[in-house]
Amino acid sequence: MNLYLRYFDRETLVPTVDEAIEFLSSIDEIEMNPLLEADIREYASSDVFYPKRYKVHPRVYFIIIKTEAATMQDFKDKKAVHSTESNEQPSKVTPTLMRLNEINEGWYEGYLDFKRVLLVPGTGKFQYRDTQFAARVKAFSGMECYERMIDYLRDRVDSRSQFPSPKGKNFKFRFLGKAK
Repeated sequence: MNLYLRYFDRETLVPTVDEAIEFLSSIDEIEMNPLLEADIREYASSDVFYPKRYKVHPRVYFIIIKTEAATMQDFKDKKAVHSTESNEQPSKVTPTLMRLNEINEGWYEGYLDFKRVLLVPGTGKFQYRDTQFAARVKAFSGMECYERMIDYLRDRVDSRSQFPSPKGKNFKFRFLGKAK
């Protein structure tokens, strides 16, 4: 696994972390310290394939990308893009999304945290309040549970209220059992 590093117009592709640290140390604006070096080593040895950026000054960063490209030209031509089509699952989110759309007719218990618009009595102004809504719903899937909860709330709260995505952390559900 090689590392691609870029700071403005200075860039390199190196095979080892030591060479990456040496490249960064050669740039005057980047203050190499033991914490930064340890973090770069940790990133290089981890299973994470997302690019990582490090702050140098306010709004000024350098970036490190893990790649399987052998040369800079291969990297530029995107010939060695890392694919997640192996036997391992690409992320923790996938099982949740699969569970959300899994067809299983019955009763669901759903919890929804949303921003509700409420009138402040003394001032006559409106403000957002974090609100949790819980309901037991008869549905075919977790997604239908979410949709039924949202449909119910849309008729009963201010239209400016903000509802979360069903894929996010602000919607939780559990299957209670088959409908009789």
